[in-house]
Amino acid sequence: MSQDTTDVDAAIQGELRLLDPAVRLSRSAAEALLDPEFVEVGASGRRWTYEEMLAALPELDGGDVDGPRFEPSGMTGVVLGPGLVHLTYECVIGGARSRRSSLWRRGKGEGSWRLYYHQGTPVPVADTDAEGAAEQSAADQGV
Repeated sequence: MSQDTTDVDAAIQGELRLLDPAVRLSRSAAEALLDPEFVEVGASGRRWTYEEMLAALPELDGGDVDGPRFEPSGMTGVVLGPGLVHLTYECVIGGARSRRSSLWRRGKGEGSWRLYYHQGTPVPVADTDAEGAAEQSAADQGV
């Protein structure tokens, strides 16, 4: 297995853990996965810092063990440089679909991977319907 594959796999595992309600509810578990310089740009355009995200994470979508869960799909990654991986994927929670982009950075010294930057963009229902229709049409034509 190449180093690039190992790095991408580590970032994917971290991303999946951050979608787990048990991690979202545990400040110490989330701290281990978020880079101290973490920034997120939310769907509303709000900028979230490390401390703001740690404080809010249990109350955000996906933080309730009995509530709706994140359903990620199509997660792929690419190594941008030594110690930096870019992930992209789509996610559904409670019927809402988003396209997500995350930058994972290997920590200095300890070597653990942490989420450095994240952005999620909602997919409008019209786009979801149009993509579904195009996929169905392609399937009907055997493409």
